[in-house]
Amino acid sequence: MAEDEVLGQDEIDSLLGALSDEEEVDVSAEPEPAAAQPAETASAGGGAPADSKQDKFAGRDIKEYNFKRPDKFSKDQIRTLQMVHESFARTTTTDLSAQLRSLASLTVASVDQLSYEEFMKVVPSPTTLGIIDMDPLDGKAIFEMDPVLVFEIVDRLFGGGEGTRQPDIDRELTDIEHSVIERIYMSILNNLRESWEDVLDLHPRLEQIESNPQFVQIIPPNDMVVLITFDTKIGDTEGMTNFCIPYVILGPVINKLSATFWYGSSAHELSDSQVKMLEEKIDYVQVPVSVEIGRTEIEVQDFVNLQEGDVIKLDTGMEEPFTFNINGKPKYNCKPGYRGKKLAVQIIEPKTEDEFVATMMSDLKEHILEEESTLEERR
Repeated sequence: MAEDEVLGQDEIDSLLGALSDEEEVDVSAEPEPAAAQPAETASAGGGAPADSKQDKFAGRDIKEYNFKRPDKFSKDQIRTLQMVHESFARTTTTDLSAQLRSLASLTVASVDQLSYEEFMKVVPSPTTLGIIDMDPLDGKAIFEMDPVLVFEIVDRLFGGGEGTRQPDIDRELTDIEHSVIERIYMSILNNLRESWEDVLDLHPRLEQIESNPQFVQIIPPNDMVVLITFDTKIGDTEGMTNFCIPYVILGPVINKLSATFWYGSSAHELSDSQVKMLEEKIDYVQVPVSVEIGRTEIEVQDFVNLQEGDVIKLDTGMEEPFTFNINGKPKYNCKPGYRGKKLAVQIIEPKTEDEFVATMMSDLKEHILEEESTLEERR
């Protein structure tokens, strides 16, 4: 095709609009009886009825796709975001239960991508919208809590319990209630920082709390966001909590939102706290040591018939050193002797290179990770 025949963007949009108009079907209209249109049926030559195209898609889960506004996040990135916030939900569940002294739960219900305008349309008014500065990312996010959950939290922190919930939740927070919810947000953001540490050294900060969604415009309406929705329960009170992150601020770390990076960083990188723990424990680690005089092979029958005084010939010569093992692995050459009234060995020279130390450190690192995982489960 010649360059002067290439369609412009306006022409492409017009074609897409015309195509949508042609394929639009009014599903609300009742089909007319077949007897009322004998001529049209006959002209079809016995073909399929007019609504056969609709029947072909009946029972299928069909999702609309707008080619003018394609999806920004891949399925792999959506799965990674879900894993990150499942960790956040577990930690926040423990935190809320401790602060409220009541059973609380937070579970990821869905992770979706949509426009900012679509998100704002489903947010009630008034509500509780926390504007979060996502430092070091260049932008802001929104953490929205259902009003019924907010007033349940306030009521329990003020000494209330089941059946004492305030009936009027269709209002803004008072100054005292605002301060209480700010403390809850600070705890939530600390959990958010911990859940993101394998992807980014995030330092989220609460800028303000708004009650009217119309006053919160962190990005243009048509920009895409990822919306993480949590099913939240406090006692017998249930509601939804939403975390809205604009796509544009995730640009610097979008490549890290993959399962390969997530599992790789979790398995091979230690956090600062883990390194500190390693340094504190390294001097007190106890490992088993043994001295190997030599080796040989004998038949099972000879082994069974061994008696006191029998002599076993080893593969070690009289002048050869023994092997000093640490944690079952050969490390040094040594020679036997006495220390006081006890048998002892004297280290002569290293038997292996620095790979032994690397192996020991790797084993110790795995042990620390397992220990932290156990502590996390107990919390």
